[in-house]
Amino acid sequence: MNYKPEKNKDKNILKVQERGQSVVRNPFLNKGTAFTKEDREKFFLDGILPPHISTLTEQLERTWESLKAKPDSIEKYIYLRSLQDRNETLYYALLVRHVRALMPVIYTPTVGEAVQKYGHIYRIGRGLFITPENVHKMDELVKALPSRDIDIMVVTDNEGILGIGDQGVGGMGIPIGKLAIYSLAAGIHPSATLPVSLDVGTDNQELLDDPMYLGRREKRLRGEAYESFIQKFVEGIHRNFPHAVLQWEDFSKQNAYTINERYKKVHPSFNDDIEGTGAVALAGAMRAVQIKGSSLSEQSFLIQGAGAAGIGIATAIKSGLLREGLTEEKALRRIVLTDSKGILYKDRSGLDEYKKHFARDRQDFPGLDDKAPLSEIVKFARITVFIGVSAQKGSITPEIVEIMSAHTDRPVIFPLSNPTSLSEADPRELLKMTNGKAIVAAGSPFDDVEVNGKIYTIPQGNNAFIFPGAGLGAILSKAREIRPSLLAAAAFALADYVKEIAQGSEMIYPPIENIREAALRVAKAVFETALAEGLSPLPSGAVFDALAHDYVWEPVYPEYIAE
Repeated sequence: MNYKPEKNKDKNILKVQERGQSVVRNPFLNKGTAFTKEDREKFFLDGILPPHISTLTEQLERTWESLKAKPDSIEKYIYLRSLQDRNETLYYALLVRHVRALMPVIYTPTVGEAVQKYGHIYRIGRGLFITPENVHKMDELVKALPSRDIDIMVVTDNEGILGIGDQGVGGMGIPIGKLAIYSLAAGIHPSATLPVSLDVGTDNQELLDDPMYLGRREKRLRGEAYESFIQKFVEGIHRNFPHAVLQWEDFSKQNAYTINERYKKVHPSFNDDIEGTGAVALAGAMRAVQIKGSSLSEQSFLIQGAGAAGIGIATAIKSGLLREGLTEEKALRRIVLTDSKGILYKDRSGLDEYKKHFARDRQDFPGLDDKAPLSEIVKFARITVFIGVSAQKGSITPEIVEIMSAHTDRPVIFPLSNPTSLSEADPRELLKMTNGKAIVAAGSPFDDVEVNGKIYTIPQGNNAFIFPGAGLGAILSKAREIRPSLLAAAAFALADYVKEIAQGSEMIYPPIENIREAALRVAKAVFETALAEGLSPLPSGAVFDALAHDYVWEPVYPEYIAE
């Protein structure tokens, strides 16, 4: 069944076949105590609900009161997931009303703890769990889904979860959280979303020894067997949902790149860790240099962490430098990447294939060997923009900040690793060290800080400002392929949007309350780029605003018509 309401003038209407308990136990249909008197008669609900008919506002107040009573973030997470599983509309209406307070609960940082405790807090299954034992039955498995009208799916193999690594089947919390943000920010109806966990085993011995672990108690599938599994999965998805956008999420570094490149032209897909992170970092860097009164091409960039996120950021920064007129060679010389072994040098033994494009010649850094500390690299390369995605807590030291401040009045420092416990620096301390001169953004939420009598809000470089809009733009354009140019368009659109609303302030990213507006701006840029590049079957005159008006969902109860 299609659970998305139809827009009819000023009404949202949904035709409903179910009756009685089937209605109240279906999270896409359930209105709880808000079923009207007419609903209760038409759908045989009289007597199975309390007699008082609540408004959505009353329900929101009751739900918020219950949520606030929970003692900590993980209990709030469990409560919200339970709410989502019984009443999707009320869940999203609550998120809209309290987006700033609840984003850290439904996603980072709380989702990291929820993933680690998955087997201990499990309540009800959601989405698809694909294993080597059932991947050949994809056509059969999807028949059991509550809706077959899928527009977007988030898929993980659970190996590279946030900064905490292999979490086995518990990684399902990431697709669930990301898709909640798709519905919140881009207005994609929850029934059109599908979270998928590819359970190919785990190498996390602690999980394998945990009697509460719910995944396959096998070591991870590797090599040709893994590649064959992924191919069967993609083929099954493409047969059943040929136009649904697929977002790859939290794969290991090399697998993330290999899979993303191998299947980009097979199915409309992108990797958020690589391309979404790159786009949000590029948008933030563009805004930072605008604030400095400078340009990207005048900066020297150090990206600490050369995993999927780091290479994605380097790729996006390079695209920004090329846009400003630098040659490929000059753009690459502006970017220094480091990993746990130091600077990425071309002659390093065993250098991962996906890192080679950004590897440097040793002669570029005379005197800096593989063990050179970050502070020496920052000093030698005269780094003005430092972006951390290494998950190495505290690695951006006061010495590094002092060195950066010596050769740029406004050092740009983005410790983007999450959850908060893995951030390369506390952005509040960076502002204190520089008397408010540093331009900062973080990957996780931090409280405001006062420096010299001025209150600073810490911007969050959250992929949520990119991926929902990118997905929506791809859906509405029916893009056959999600090329890097579409994600670059998303970054430029986000930077332009922030500049527009900043009104002279030093805003790097939008307030989280603007997440829907930001997503629509990003989606429009992606949509128009897809049309311009011939990636869409729509006519060149297709208008984004008209399509978005009919598609974007608001979490309000529709009028039900008995069918």
